[in-house]
Amino acid sequence: MNPNYPGSTQGQMPPTGYGAPGMNPGQMRPPGPGAMNNPGGYGAPPKPGPGQYGMPPSANGPQYPNMGPPGNMPGKPPVSMQNNMAPGLPPQARPPTMMPPSSAGQISNGMNAMHISQPRGPSPNQNAGPPSSMFPPGSMPPTSQMGGMPRPPANHMGGPDQMKGISGPPTSQYGGAPPTSQYGGAPPTGQYRGTPPTSQYGGAPPTSQYGGTPPTSQYGGTPPTSQYGGTPPTSQYGGTPPTSQYSGGPPTSQYGGPPTSQIGGMSGPPMSRPGGMGGPLPPTQGMHPPTSSNAGMPPTSRPGFPQDQHQGTNQSPPSGMSMSERYGQGPPPSGPPSGPSLFPPPPGQGNYPPSGPPGPGQFPPQPGQSAQPRYPGGTMPGQSFPPNYPGSQPMSAPGGMQQPAGPKKLDPDQMPSPIQVIDDDQANRRGNFQTTKGAVPPLVTTDFVVQDQGNCNPRFMRSTLYNVPCTSDMLKSCHIPFALSISPFAKLPEEEYDPPIVNLGETGPVRCKRCKAYMNPNMMFIDGGRRFQCIFCGAATDVPADYFAHLDHTGRRIDTYDRPELCLGSYEFIATKDYCKNGVLPNAPAFIFMIDVSYNSIKSGLVHLVCERLKEDVLVNLPKEVGQDESEIRVGFVTYAKEIHFYNVKSNLAQPQMLVVSDLNDVFVPLLDGFLVKLSESEAVIDSLLSQIPQMFSESRETETVLGPVIQAGLDALKSADRSGKLYIFHTSLPIAEAPGKLKNRDDRKLLGTEKEKTILTPQNNFYTKLGQDCVGAGCSVDLFLFPNAYIDIASISEVCRLTGGNLYKYSYFQADLDGDRFLEDLKYNVMNQTAFDAILRVRASTGIRAVDFLGNFYMSNTTDVEMAAIDKEQAMNVEIKHDDKLNEADGAYVQVAVLYTSVGGQRRLRIHNMAFNCCTQMADLFRNTELDTLINYMAKHAVRASLNSNPKQVRDGIMSQVAQILACYRKNCSTPAPMGQLILPESMKLLPLYANCVVKSDALQGGSEISTDDRSFLMLKLCSMDVTSTQVFFYPRLIPMHDLESHKNQVPPAIRCSVERLRDNGVYLLENGLSMFLWIGHSVEPHWVQQVFGVQSAAQIDIDKCKLVDLDNPVSQRLRDIINSIRSERCRYMKLTIVRQRDKLEPWFNHFLVEDKGSNNSASYVDFLRHIYGEIRNLLS
Repeated sequence: MNPNYPGSTQGQMPPTGYGAPGMNPGQMRPPGPGAMNNPGGYGAPPKPGPGQYGMPPSANGPQYPNMGPPGNMPGKPPVSMQNNMAPGLPPQARPPTMMPPSSAGQISNGMNAMHISQPRGPSPNQNAGPPSSMFPPGSMPPTSQMGGMPRPPANHMGGPDQMKGISGPPTSQYGGAPPTSQYGGAPPTGQYRGTPPTSQYGGAPPTSQYGGTPPTSQYGGTPPTSQYGGTPPTSQYGGTPPTSQYSGGPPTSQYGGPPTSQIGGMSGPPMSRPGGMGGPLPPTQGMHPPTSSNAGMPPTSRPGFPQDQHQGTNQSPPSGMSMSERYGQGPPPSGPPSGPSLFPPPPGQGNYPPSGPPGPGQFPPQPGQSAQPRYPGGTMPGQSFPPNYPGSQPMSAPGGMQQPAGPKKLDPDQMPSPIQVIDDDQANRRGNFQTTKGAVPPLVTTDFVVQDQGNCNPRFMRSTLYNVPCTSDMLKSCHIPFALSISPFAKLPEEEYDPPIVNLGETGPVRCKRCKAYMNPNMMFIDGGRRFQCIFCGAATDVPADYFAHLDHTGRRIDTYDRPELCLGSYEFIATKDYCKNGVLPNAPAFIFMIDVSYNSIKSGLVHLVCERLKEDVLVNLPKEVGQDESEIRVGFVTYAKEIHFYNVKSNLAQPQMLVVSDLNDVFVPLLDGFLVKLSESEAVIDSLLSQIPQMFSESRETETVLGPVIQAGLDALKSADRSGKLYIFHTSLPIAEAPGKLKNRDDRKLLGTEKEKTILTPQNNFYTKLGQDCVGAGCSVDLFLFPNAYIDIASISEVCRLTGGNLYKYSYFQADLDGDRFLEDLKYNVMNQTAFDAILRVRASTGIRAVDFLGNFYMSNTTDVEMAAIDKEQAMNVEIKHDDKLNEADGAYVQVAVLYTSVGGQRRLRIHNMAFNCCTQMADLFRNTELDTLINYMAKHAVRASLNSNPKQVRDGIMSQVAQILACYRKNCSTPAPMGQLILPESMKLLPLYANCVVKSDALQGGSEISTDDRSFLMLKLCSMDVTSTQVFFYPRLIPMHDLESHKNQVPPAIRCSVERLRDNGVYLLENGLSMFLWIGHSVEPHWVQQVFGVQSAAQIDIDKCKLVDLDNPVSQRLRDIINSIRSERCRYMKLTIVRQRDKLEPWFNHFLVEDKGSNNSASYVDFLRHIYGEIRNLLS
């Protein structure tokens, strides 16, 4: 049977067969999906054969120019940069003071620099064994725990000269100048008293007087009255100094564990749990603030702000923590230190030999420890932390251990940096990535081109684990969920091809007779090719006669590389009638545009804008099949306020006809023929209709609207036409008119962040939930474009989007002249990116594991089938997989995702994605092959769901607890010989504390009264459908310096860390998180730069109410606009640009996105959170 489908132009075969990468001279052939030596296979000279596709190569096939040879990429352990929201964040009691422990004594104050550079996972099909011998303390640790030569250390770790032995104490704490004040630069003046900007995620920019339109909160809605009124807390870190109980030689790894990153030995007594060891040591009132060289932690308040009157001797612990948790210890045996002991003791009392200072990023040796160089690879020499000052007077600590006297500041530069991790991955893993079994993919931020070797492209599916534990006990004890993030129709870069389409005619797709899994590269053919054994359930199935082919000497079919389903991880089958509703092939989908013509909609310019631009900007971009001249999609038009108007736009009419339905309790479609038409056939009538609508309703005084009956009408129209499709609804206000789906205003922003918040974050009633379920059954997806000037109850009306796989957009205080372009770009992108309709997704897993939990925006009528009325290229869902039996290390584990859907051309198809995993029995192998970005994506979605069922404190506590348990498991199982005083992070997860904190403090989970109720609901809905790329930048925004564009000619300047300390007064910075974009302008920025970009003399004259840059004809202006457009093109939402001047009223809102700093709602900084996690780990280990 020739598999070639003549009409398939979607993804086509290279002449040498699927996925045959070119070979370099002397290069070994990369492993394929199994053992093979097929002469006509990968890399063979072109040899046309029966059934070969003569089309462009598929994504996996050719070697792309400028990419290294396959298999030659240094494999660096996966490190993720995704600031995802994690589930289960510890909620905050009110008033919200969510700070992990803040006393200097709670966790030892300081950390060693991350100094490990290891491969990010074994190279394909290669597992690193444990080191052959143990290294006693004080001797050289192994050069690399995973075999092979070590890489030189990353730049931020210091160069070769900085790796020489340490033989003496540093001149200052970190061997360099003391860090400057935490927030560098002059203090902003009334920073916390300003009004928040208008709608971060949608809304008009604030007018300078806040006169006309009311300013909105972050995402839209009324601004809080006293958001930043409270005075910031003063520095809280003057508690007892930590005990340093552990010193000694460097840790070695008994298990050949995954690369670890040590953040110096954070020592100190273990933190007590509530009701644990003794009471806290409140700081005494006369205590001096720590100096820069020995500060316990950066001050939480910005310089220049008054001290909070409520903070002093009676500081309250962070919500969710008892006092003993906050300070992490009871009084030390020798009593609390007096005030002066917070300063470094006078020199001359110690017993340390004098010597030179250590290099940057290094710490002095501990007593009893010889000075040692730092090594790339392996664990770093294990110094306990903090180091003692020369001549310090040690305090006695429990067990007679010595304790340094002064609390010291943790230097953020010594802590794992997401920027460094991203840059390292880009440097080491860009180029070709071959999808071999168990290969950990590059980070989502890295530019790579996929060569499909029988496992699907990581853009379609990523996993938290690529080495699956053999037993459920091992999976439970590591506390890392085995979860997949699936984007079945993800957008591919230009260098990659869409999955090829296979047409097997009337036979249909070949499947296992028992579990119904589809043919894939892992199936094993037996009996000379007459039967195949299923990799999922083990059953043997007869091969259909017209699918038969002989086997070669390796047991593989001779046509393996002529059939996509036998050699690729992703491909599509044309479905037969058996896969269609009622056994009938489907019609092409339809789009119905439903326009609110109430008073608000007319006044804001929305109706005029939609009618003027819909055809020329949007309808011309209707999606079409590859190779087709025009789109097969039908379009229809409806207007509504308190009654619904249908339009007949049949091609033979001279003028459109309007039919009105006023009985909203029993909505019906008054016409069938002429309502849904092809654009090309009825172009003139549609033009006439769109020009008449604004005139017909220009005098409308109707302020009340309906929504439920509008969705019912659209659903009925699609059902009557027997088509799947999409409703585009442009709606402006809370539906309060008497009709089904009427809602009442229940907004109460004060409830956000409290235990009662779920009462306003869940639907008012089940009307829209039931309506959404009806829509899914008919393949009708709903996209809501909201333009509210007040509360619109997104929590209730978004149910139709959530269940149907639709999108929701929000433009608060919409003004056509300011927000029109953003709205039209979003609408155009949405229409162009629709891919699949009336879809059902099922996940199959091999024996011993099964899919148990599903997260995302969809509907499930049973426990296995995920139903979505539409799926676009951005839509992603998560699946958690658990064991139901023991796995075999030799066999591995397999997952297949199958999506049955209707294409934009009306063809019923199946898209198949396959993934194969290695199995392991050692924790070290598991931690070496984890993917942090996917883990954060899953944790965040899990937390959103949990927040609708439990209180915010439990959610946040759950995330912090999970992070501590993951790191404690690693500490216990993979780095046992290291001294207990050290915080050791797995190389692949060294950013876990940072990203988890970003999830905890994210507005989607933590958002309190500083954002509106609707914004909070909007973010929760959006987060649930985000893919890994989107959550990565959503949780840890990109901050890019823009003041020095000349030195980065054709590239976007490299990003910097998200902290206010990184901003310079004379700098300009662009911040984006995928949903919003800010341009921060320092007050001392060069006037010439301001003149070139804004056409005014100084920063003070810039009109910050404009949300777009002036088109000026000079290189700087052009370059800045190009970069902004380039960044916007990477995201699925068109980000509104908000201009923020330093010390302006909007600056506190900009600072809200600098996620490494302490938040305005008292959420923890990166340093605080790391200290807290460290204390939790010590509790777990003790």
